[in-house]
Amino acid sequence: MAQDYQRPGWITKHVFNPLVAGLTRLGVSLAGSRVLEVRGRKTGEWRSTPVNPLDFEGERYIVAPRGETQWVRNLRVSGEGRLRRGRRIEEFTATELPEEERLPLLRAYLRKWAWEVGAFFEGVGADSSDDELRRIAPKHPVFRIARR
Repeated sequence: MAQDYQRPGWITKHVFNPLVAGLTRLGVSLAGSRVLEVRGRKTGEWRSTPVNPLDFEGERYIVAPRGETQWVRNLRVSGEGRLRRGRRIEEFTATELPEEERLPLLRAYLRKWAWEVGAFFEGVGADSSDDELRRIAPKHPVFRIARR
């Protein structure tokens, strides 16, 4: 597994993420955003962060644009979590996809969300070649989620 992680800047950490998470908790979703809640692998306490779920070919996915984040590590250990929008909570189980299965998901994710997270993909976009997507796939974990 790649150990790449792109740490959020001060504005993202202290302004943007809390704003998006707060609006989503109130039921106002920005372009489909949700608040991901996953139990911490050491404390067992719920941890939350805004995410952009992707519906693709009848399945639902969560992509980690910043790489090996704490929520990725926690989700790997717990295998389950929650997506929240307002009072609506969806509990799910998660399965991480192997790198070779990520390409079409990364392409679809970038098609939908590049305006927000494109900077984390090293210049690779939805129209990039398969080889370029293959190069960045190890750096961006992808989880298939299924409602419980």
